[in-house]
Amino acid sequence: MLVPVFLFIVGLLFLIKGGDWFVDGATGIAHHFHIPELLIGATVVSIGTTLPEVMVSASAAFSGHGEIAYGNAIGSIICNTSLIAALTIAIKPGKVDRKTLISPVLFFFAAAIFYSFVAYTSGHFSRTTGFLLLGLFVVYMVYTVLQMKGDHSSQASAAAPDNTGERNSAKNNFGSEASEPENSMGKNILLLVVGAVLIAIGARLLVDNGTLIAQALGVPESVIALTFVALGTSLPELVTAITSLAKGHGALSLGNVIGANLFNLVLVSGISIAIAPFDIPQSSVVAGHNASLAVDIPVMFFVMLLMTVPALVRNRLARVQGILLLVIYASYCVFQFTM
Repeated sequence: MLVPVFLFIVGLLFLIKGGDWFVDGATGIAHHFHIPELLIGATVVSIGTTLPEVMVSASAAFSGHGEIAYGNAIGSIICNTSLIAALTIAIKPGKVDRKTLISPVLFFFAAAIFYSFVAYTSGHFSRTTGFLLLGLFVVYMVYTVLQMKGDHSSQASAAAPDNTGERNSAKNNFGSEASEPENSMGKNILLLVVGAVLIAIGARLLVDNGTLIAQALGVPESVIALTFVALGTSLPELVTAITSLAKGHGALSLGNVIGANLFNLVLVSGISIAIAPFDIPQSSVVAGHNASLAVDIPVMFFVMLLMTVPALVRNRLARVQGILLLVIYASYCVFQFTM
């Protein structure tokens, strides 16, 4: 039992470090080819933080463990929202930019409604469903890139008149950043490759040993996926949230969490379903109904609504939101291990 636990922890560490190196390498390559950082953040970095979930779910799907692929996606959304975002909101609530949030929020709920419709009406995720989810991911990414390019062009044209002084000021203000040594192209490629390898190995260790631990404890795989595996693969988002909070930009983590949640539905679930279609897990029953349909999906919707609706209506986050979300997450974990 100790060996699987040790390897499970090693898998988590590999995922964290692999994701970190992958993003660093990809960002360095993008800088080398002079791709705007605006677009880097919208594509490479956003996808990079969800790579652990992608690799874990894909590995689980290949191994025939649909419960882990399903539970990891739903569990990560619940964990991202009611633990990671909740911590930053409870510690340091603040204002939010409605314009920035509205697109990912609308895309998330559109994907969640489609995902839930399939789950409740058929109880089975077919390969067609997986491809449709991946198609929604492509649409979102194209829309986001075009939107951000438009915003960037507008800002550039607005700042164009007589900005020579501003350029000199910018050189003075950011001279220290420009003088920082950048990684060579070779090192960036190495970070990208090694990061991808660590993520693949970490995902394999996480899935295999998570399954062994679940079997040894007599706990259903779906419960392990909804809690421990989901928390482990959400660690990149947790690091992002803590960093934002430390720099005094706690509200920024809200957008990161919503984006990661969307990717969990359309990218993580889409890939795992396309690889190996599966049925909704039926490990337990609540009031005569499948616990996943009666509890997991409704909790996912509720915590996202609780986090996003007040932010969109009031343009700010309140500490009571964070505290309530943390209470919900604690209650959800207790429920999973006692039902």
